[in-house]
Amino acid sequence: MNYDAAVRYLLSLGRELAAPTQASAAKFDLENITILVGRLGRPDRAYPSAHIAGTNGKGSTAAFLESILRHAGFRTGLNTSPHLERINERIRVNSVEISDDAFAETLSRIRTLIEELLASGKLRAHPTYFECVTAMAFEFFARQRVEFAVFEVGLGGRLDATNILKPVVSIITRIDFDHENFLGHSLQEIAGEKAGILKRDVPLILAEQRPEAREAILARAAELGCPLFETAKVFHIESESIQDGFVRARVVETGSGTAFEIAPNLPGRFQLQNAVNALASARFLQRRGFRITDEAITQGIASVVWPGRLEKLQSHPDVYLDGAHNPSAARELAAFLEQNFSGRRIWLLYAAMRDKAVDEVAGLLFPRAEEVIFTAPRTPRAVSAAQLAEIGGHHAARFSVVPEAEHALDYALAKAAPDDAVFITGSLYLVGQLRHYWKQRAQVATR
Repeated sequence: MNYDAAVRYLLSLGRELAAPTQASAAKFDLENITILVGRLGRPDRAYPSAHIAGTNGKGSTAAFLESILRHAGFRTGLNTSPHLERINERIRVNSVEISDDAFAETLSRIRTLIEELLASGKLRAHPTYFECVTAMAFEFFARQRVEFAVFEVGLGGRLDATNILKPVVSIITRIDFDHENFLGHSLQEIAGEKAGILKRDVPLILAEQRPEAREAILARAAELGCPLFETAKVFHIESESIQDGFVRARVVETGSGTAFEIAPNLPGRFQLQNAVNALASARFLQRRGFRITDEAITQGIASVVWPGRLEKLQSHPDVYLDGAHNPSAARELAAFLEQNFSGRRIWLLYAAMRDKAVDEVAGLLFPRAEEVIFTAPRTPRAVSAAQLAEIGGHHAARFSVVPEAEHALDYALAKAAPDDAVFITGSLYLVGQLRHYWKQRAQVATR
């Protein structure tokens, strides 16, 4: 297969799900990915790894930790999801995306093994899109001889394809409501699914949680004998400031008194918690003998670039991309608007997928906007722009319906004055599509 054929093959496997649906989970569980990766020779065991679950912040935490390890001199692997523009983004070595040729070659090898396993009856069903990409990451990292790999859970934890890992450390970021149809309708149920990544005796770095989520995670950690490091107890914030939307903080380790000057290059106060998750993980790895200097920690955190999360595209007017797709992320975006855009007119492009809490997100964000522009990315999972207006329009002072996302962005830019701001949010699919369109516009403008 060449690259285009490889991508078509993956897309032919149907809707992407990181974990099986409730109906299929009872039959397959983690059987598919275990058999496939076993046939590959368990490449996931060829390097130490960190495994990260949570509702929000797991991608940024993964990026911070990978950057710390890379600055410490490790050859790193990073596996995240979803992607914004190209599927290659999900598999990176030393922060460089897998090449098209390597992508096609890796998937071709895995496809041959899948067909062999299906023919012999060892696989009862074809692996899913997500299972195939996860197996590709395991295999590519092994062949690239990475020295440490960081894996982000796709959905939930217990049934996620990444959950065959035996990591050096597990990390659980902040837990909130999202994907309730798959993970449960209470924080305790959702936390139980996330805690499914815990392995016996493997240490856990745990971000600050609501009481019911914390209780469920601690119970599972105790059952499995996981040493526990709660970031809110291990570190405290001695001083903190916000400069142009970027948080700056002096973070002190409670036991040793060691201080770290934390300065993420990602906007939003919430990134401080994600940085501290990575800091706690790096300090644990230091004590386990991994060669990580304190300087590598601060430099690694300061140099992270993570597209699509309060990513600023231009000034005058300010244009931001932010995939705030659930209430927790919407609260963080609302806080960012309050802290940095009070008194300024905001034009809000909004789209959402069918399984999202649109009304709750709308209540948090829409009252802050001069106008909400409802639109939709090109995916069958999206709610139509007209339906979104029916669901959430009552939260907006004024709104428009512009079904095609590119036209919606052009509409917002035409209306926004130089001192205004345009925010593109609600769906990572929308963010990815318009990020690609933005680059195309820039190319046309420079010709």
